[in-house]
Amino acid sequence: MLRPEGSTMRAVLADLSIPRYLATAAARALPRGLGGDAGWGAAGLLGLRDDVPVPVLPRAPGWVLLRPELSGICGSDTAVAHAKSSLVLSAYYTARRQILGHEIVAVVESAGPGVTSVSAGDRVVVDPVLSCVHRGFALCRSCREGFPYVCERFDEPGVSGCRSPTQGFDAALGGGWGEYVAAHESQLHRVGALPSYRAVLAEPAAVALHAALHWQRRGDRAVVIGPGTIGLLVTAALRRLHPDLDITVVGPGEFSRAAAVRTGASRALEPGPQVIESLARVHGGRVVRPRLTRTPVLEQGVDVVFDCVARSETIDLALHLLRPTGMLVLVGGAGRQRVDWSLVWNRQLTVQGTVNSGPEPALAGRTTMAEVVEWLADPAYPVDGLVTHTFALDDWRLALRTASAAARAYAVKVTLRPNPGVPLVPGPEPAR
Repeated sequence: MLRPEGSTMRAVLADLSIPRYLATAAARALPRGLGGDAGWGAAGLLGLRDDVPVPVLPRAPGWVLLRPELSGICGSDTAVAHAKSSLVLSAYYTARRQILGHEIVAVVESAGPGVTSVSAGDRVVVDPVLSCVHRGFALCRSCREGFPYVCERFDEPGVSGCRSPTQGFDAALGGGWGEYVAAHESQLHRVGALPSYRAVLAEPAAVALHAALHWQRRGDRAVVIGPGTIGLLVTAALRRLHPDLDITVVGPGEFSRAAAVRTGASRALEPGPQVIESLARVHGGRVVRPRLTRTPVLEQGVDVVFDCVARSETIDLALHLLRPTGMLVLVGGAGRQRVDWSLVWNRQLTVQGTVNSGPEPALAGRTTMAEVVEWLADPAYPVDGLVTHTFALDDWRLALRTASAAARAYAVKVTLRPNPGVPLVPGPEPAR
């Protein structure tokens, strides 16, 4: 049964007014342990509310109301929470009131007019991208050419009412950090009895597969920088796509590196210029040392680097690792970074950006979300234990602190449980 208009729910609401944004940004300068809570207090961006309107289904066919079972906390969510989102990309994220959470496994609460593919009670995962077809527009050039994940009308709400590229950045349709979410049936993939802690990984796993498919294999050696959720899922995707590929994961801390080996890495190394020396010993490449710079160049280097961090030091390391004509795939959200790009033109490297997920030529037009739902149903897909923490909505501050600390808190994927009355489907317990 559809919730009547005017109903309210509990949700962690972001209010992105300029004063609140500045207050949260200023709180980041406070000593560790104070900054997060100070930025999420009465004057900050985020707060748990019990009077948030339940999303109203758009007046168009095909929309459903969902009750989230679990919702992941992503790096883009923590960027909003800490007032660190890209100012350039704010052109596409114009909603002042946001309910975060776009990594969602949910139960269908009710279906609106014209829904044919799901019914009340179905368990689904959500592809959060909202392109022309969801907004009620004639297809833009990107959507016509098969790239709805970079739709040219992400800033225009249309019939969806959503002023962001994806679910989870506008209160109009809700997000996974609230008790209800509205979504179009074409965004939903049924997951049956798939364990909750695997199902909630569908969206980041689809993003990771989309990134991995950007590299049309030329060679046998890959490097993944950053063993967080996305880096580990990129590693798992590369291993499943290329069982014989040599994969090196670079990241700090024994906890993260052990997780990388479990998800398919051939080896895991501590970050820094010494990675060049280590891979030269493993692969037999020469080390060429520039004057007056710290990082040497790995001649006869690796074929592809997936940078899932995308900071100046990781981009610099990637460029020094690649062989001539190699590819750097920027999976992390690179903002303003100071990098010497000389090796890009001097060694004719390709720098490839990647975002979201969607239909793939390599999958004959099938979406990466549909593909990874099948992978997640296969116990051999090594992602058990990636969900390390689950918190109730009341504990959202602790959840955000844990997700922000990442490996320092022995955390990979941190999740929220907005609806404790929606039972979790059992499977392997999350790692602790």
